Amino acid sequence: MCGRFLISATPDAIAARFGLATKPDLSPRWNVAPSQDVPVVRSSPSGSRHVSMMQWGLIPHWAKDPAIGQRLINARSETAAEKPSFRTPLKSHRCLIVTDGFYEWQHTEGRKQPWCIRAADASPFAMAGLWSSWRGGDTPLETCTILTTTPNVMLKPIHKRMPIIVSPEDYNLWLD
Repeated sequence: MCGRFLISATPDAIAARFGLATKPDLSPRWNVAPSQDVPVVRSSPSGSRHVSMMQWGLIPHWAKDPAIGQRLINARSETAAEKPSFRTPLKSHRCLIVTDGFYEWQHTEGRKQPWCIRAADASPFAMAGLWSSWRGGDTPLETCTILTTTPNVMLKPIHKRMPIIVSPEDYNLWLD
């Protein structure tokens, strides 16, 4: 599970990592929480990539109450294709959620030990995401969720889930 993350990379570093035509207008944030706006990368029909800000917590297009987004900050990749909330976004609304680290809490001896998980070089990276546009009010609200998976060898001692990390060579494949 990913319940908090950070975005501290410079706009230049983010533009370079994600192959963006224009630099995003972002300030460093060290404790990004659910329901906050987060930067996501999407592809346009021409294939160029751009950053959009979306609320973290997916609200399916069919939802009557936007409060459902609080429960849909993460999606288990193993079952996303079967779940009504994630089935359509998995087919046609994929995104890359920009970060350069995420937090996990390890339960040890009756307490929680926080860990900040980053790339070895502290560079920005992408978490696999899904997005949806909800039209319950006057203005459409774009929301997103992070896809999670079983942890790799390094994270297994810390937590039972982790976000899916998309490598740069797979960005186009994921966004297609």
